[in-house]
Amino acid sequence: MTQPALLSRTNVVPSAYRGVSVSHVRGMDGLRDHFLGREAYRRTRFIVARDDAGATAVLRVEKESTGPLFSPIVDVEVLAGPDECAYVEDPLTDTAVPSELARVAAGVAGARAVVVKGRYEHVSFIVNPAPLHLVVQEVLPPEPAKLLDQVRRLLAVAEDLPPILPVADAVTFADLAAAAPAQRYLLPCGGSGVAVAGAATAYLDQRPPREPWTLLGCARSRDIHEWFYGDRPPGVEMCPRARPHDPGTAVLTKCCLLEDRIDRDGDRVVVPWGATLGQVGEALREIAARWEPEWRPV
Repeated sequence: MTQPALLSRTNVVPSAYRGVSVSHVRGMDGLRDHFLGREAYRRTRFIVARDDAGATAVLRVEKESTGPLFSPIVDVEVLAGPDECAYVEDPLTDTAVPSELARVAAGVAGARAVVVKGRYEHVSFIVNPAPLHLVVQEVLPPEPAKLLDQVRRLLAVAEDLPPILPVADAVTFADLAAAAPAQRYLLPCGGSGVAVAGAATAYLDQRPPREPWTLLGCARSRDIHEWFYGDRPPGVEMCPRARPHDPGTAVLTKCCLLEDRIDRDGDRVVVPWGATLGQVGEALREIAARWEPEWRPV
């Protein structure tokens, strides 16, 4: 029997919401007896039971056969009863996407299972939500931070990835400047329009006349500075890849020394500074393979 293994698993998500049926019941007592022997559609594998008071339960069912259009239910397992199940209506959520279900579940306290009625009126659920928390290391601006925004956009449609919740780990140029107070700063690029308050600000990509500035930049910025001016100025490291992180934490970061590939660096996956959506998607698949290799929808 597969039931105990299924109950003990985390991030239990149906492989397709067409396998989830919604059934209205008079009460939550005796759910197993209520459904045993009743006919169910050949695609139905799970039932979300709801009563008039709004109580919700999630059931797994087995049918006598999956051949005919309808077949009697021969086994019922309660995955989550009404005392441990929440029901959420969120018309912007695609319930076919595991990370979207996990995102909704993260906003519900005390529920072991969360049923979501989402986009297209489709209903699905997540039981024992325990999404992978992915730390995305960034530099601001721009806002929204590009890499974090790319991750969120991809996870919002990633039906084949395990539940992942991105967590921002961002530093601003004001933070960097505070680590090395100065009267003049040199930043890598003027496109962001960033200026350090209370100090003169110049931009390396504009090749300004040499000043006694502090560089808020990275290895590539230092190389360009040396090419332009023949020296390396004092400065503060801005590269997200150089920032520390907690060991054993899944981390996605970026580095301008990478140009056309992603890189694995211990617990971290690194993408080029101007990574495409395809490269970020490749990085997310690498992260999933490293941190959730056994996860599968049910």
